Amino acid sequence: MPNSIDQSDEQVSVSRPIDTAIRIGLISLMAFWCLYIASPFATPVIWGIIIAIGSYPAYRWLQKKLGTGDGLTATIFTLVMLAIIITPSLILSAALVDEAKSVSENFQQDTLKIPLPPEGIARLPIVGKEISEVWTGISQNPKESLGEFENQVKQIGRWLLKAVAGVGLSILMFAFSIIIAGVFLATASGGKRAANRVFIRIAGDKGAEMTVIAGSTIKSVVNGILGIALLQTFLAGIGFVVMDIPAAGALALVCLVLAVVQIDILLILIPLSIYVFSTSSTGPAIAFLIWNVGVGLMNNVLKPILLGRGVEAPMVVIFIGAIGGMIAHGIIGLFVGAVVVTLGYTLFMAWLENTAETSLQSPSASSKE
Repeated sequence: MPNSIDQSDEQVSVSRPIDTAIRIGLISLMAFWCLYIASPFATPVIWGIIIAIGSYPAYRWLQKKLGTGDGLTATIFTLVMLAIIITPSLILSAALVDEAKSVSENFQQDTLKIPLPPEGIARLPIVGKEISEVWTGISQNPKESLGEFENQVKQIGRWLLKAVAGVGLSILMFAFSIIIAGVFLATASGGKRAANRVFIRIAGDKGAEMTVIAGSTIKSVVNGILGIALLQTFLAGIGFVVMDIPAAGALALVCLVLAVVQIDILLILIPLSIYVFSTSSTGPAIAFLIWNVGVGLMNNVLKPILLGRGVEAPMVVIFIGAIGGMIAHGIIGLFVGAVVVTLGYTLFMAWLENTAETSLQSPSASSKE
């Protein structure tokens, strides 16, 4: 009898690790399968959550003004966001697509034509004459001037074609993210409770505090960095289109990247203003210069107001997130990456501070005992 009891105990002790391993394997398989199925929607859903959190104060203001329910207010707010954001995006992206197609076709067919420099370029101080001479040489014989870079030029052409193919998809994903944000806004109270539960499960007693930190960080980044970057890009792009600046769409994209990674876009706007003085009459050139200075300095005025105390991340963190996100996920990744990496950095630093406080308090507590 004792032998049979011992054997049964041994069988139970052996079967428990096997059962545990099977359960872990099944749960891991189910989690991987779910993530694999949902992976195409991961970026727009995350971006939708970010937009919803960042625009929630504006959504609540609109709801108070209209006096409507959550569903109707979210629908109106979503339509307004689509009109404000997607329409300028379509205009600038259409210009970018046309420019990219033209340049890539010329690259591939060796029919690239570069116009002669404006007469005013040579009159620019210090470097004007040299720029004019180099520009004129390339314009008169582009194939010979760029011959040593033929392979690189063709690679750029192929890259531009791929970029053109992805522009329409990026805008579609952007619109999809705004619609998802509207759904989250309509169910904001439930979303906040779910976030609290997740952070409490992860961080325990500090979960509620982590939820507040995450929300304030996302709001600050969306409003103080991404919102200003989009506003500056749209206004700068309007100036490029009105003044008929060559490659207006590409220049607007460069301004967007610089603004997101916190580099002053006046680095682009001031040289373009000087260029316009050499190609246009004095009145429009002065107006374009004033416009560009206003757009460039907008960051210095709005950033302290909108950013507040929510983000203390170094510029290199935002830079890595934005550029890495754009490389991984395209234009939307430029925004998502900046927010996600900044949020991760902020939460990590908050965790370190809490750990340091706990370690400092524990010796004093033990000494009192």
